[in-house]
Amino acid sequence: MENQAANVVLATRTAFNQATALAVTYGFSILGAIVLLIGGWILSGVISRSAYRVISKIHGIDETLARFFQNLLHYGLLIIVFVTVLGQFGVQTASIIAALGAAGLAIGLALQGTLQNIAAGIMLLILRPFRVGEYIETANVKGVIREIGLFATELKTSDGLYLMAPNSTLWNTPILNHSREPNRRQELSIAIGNDVDVGNAKQAVLNIVAADDRVRAQPSPRVYSDDLTADKTVLKIEYWAKTREWTETRHDVIDRLKSGLAEHGFTIK
Repeated sequence: MENQAANVVLATRTAFNQATALAVTYGFSILGAIVLLIGGWILSGVISRSAYRVISKIHGIDETLARFFQNLLHYGLLIIVFVTVLGQFGVQTASIIAALGAAGLAIGLALQGTLQNIAAGIMLLILRPFRVGEYIETANVKGVIREIGLFATELKTSDGLYLMAPNSTLWNTPILNHSREPNRRQELSIAIGNDVDVGNAKQAVLNIVAADDRVRAQPSPRVYSDDLTADKTVLKIEYWAKTREWTETRHDVIDRLKSGLAEHGFTIK
């Protein structure tokens, strides 16, 4: 019995000594890991916020893009901190980095279409072929831009419908922006009979068009013969107006041409 009690006491002391040694050995590592995690979290937040403030001040950088880079930097730094903490405990970080790389590759292949949209969204936000409020037209999409996101762009069509277009479809196609330039040219065609004096008709048309205050004096309006048939002459009218007034000016000029030419005795074919 005494030998058994002695053995129990010896085993207990041995276990206690081993536990004490482990606590001393790994205690500082655990404490250092906790400090590293907390410090890394705080430092990554400070660095990412500072980067956001710098990026957001760059001309042409959108708020969405600045936030994206902020989050990318923040979580990238956290991954570095996490790998460093594991290294504190003797974990082979090279294998972890390799595993993260393989996982990233697998995720990239699985989300290939999504990543294309993100890449296209970044390029659209940097190069800005269109902005919120502008009217654009592509081979498959047309409408007023409501929001430009990293994955897709939201538009409102001319008939009031909501449209969401993946960014990759907008980046890989020519874009016609109807709102970017301050002024825009208008072209109209009218046909008059060959029994009238073309010179007088041109002058009448020019006077009617130039009488509209929204028609710009420079470049000056032009009226010229564009086509000729056996019974009519086609006159082409060109003038410039402000882009935001372009549509209404066109409508009003057409109405005035109809009534004004009738007053001068010219019949439109």
